[in-house]
Amino acid sequence: MSLSTAPAFLRPTAILFDLDDTLFDHATTARATLAASTHQLPFAADIVLDELYNRYSEILEEMHPLVLAGHYSYLEARRLRFQRLLAPYGALTSDAAADEFAQFHYEHYRGLRQPITGALALLEALKPQYRIGIVTNNRTAEQEDKLHYLGMRHLVDALITSEEVGMPKPDPCIFQVAMQRLGAEPATTVMVGDNWTADVLGALAVGIRPVWLNRFGATRLLPDVEEITSLEPLADVVQKIVGVGSAADSH
Repeated sequence: MSLSTAPAFLRPTAILFDLDDTLFDHATTARATLAASTHQLPFAADIVLDELYNRYSEILEEMHPLVLAGHYSYLEARRLRFQRLLAPYGALTSDAAADEFAQFHYEHYRGLRQPITGALALLEALKPQYRIGIVTNNRTAEQEDKLHYLGMRHLVDALITSEEVGMPKPDPCIFQVAMQRLGAEPATTVMVGDNWTADVLGALAVGIRPVWLNRFGATRLLPDVEEITSLEPLADVVQKIVGVGSAADSH
């Protein structure tokens, strides 16, 4: 799929952002939390943090649609996630132990949360002229709490979550709900996100121009997709998102 086959993109009126690993630094927070929460365990010396984080991310991705579909409650899924994560070490064999560890881990996570560098300044720069939406595959209460903690909630006009809509990105429904909330059309909407499938392909499928945040050097599969590698410097990032001075700025 190429942008050349999509409808012409106009100067945006609405800008959608993913939250986790786009505005909120989930990767850094999750790694730091796993290190902190496993530090006192008897087998801590055997843990390779990158491997643990990768397995944690895979399990999280696998469990999310099952929670959405009602197969597990959030707390059940959280318990099972950590039981599976630490099973290779023979840990958390009881539900009570898993629940205790999960709560301990979550308290660390909440205290270690941090934004992507430049995220707050970017929202502050865009908010006076554009409607801002967050489109995220997560629970509403958790994402609301993150936005307040990060000092971003007052800069967001609409928060749309997979929990609320019942479908995760890249399903078209979640993007359509976001545009309805913001009074926007696809040709005047931009989606900024780090996940190629959920954010970039999901946006393209509904006629939204994507901007891919590629912080870790992945391969860009569609050369016409706008790419940024960080949220700084501010002026350059704003230019790429809103398309000022480019073909996207024409009507």
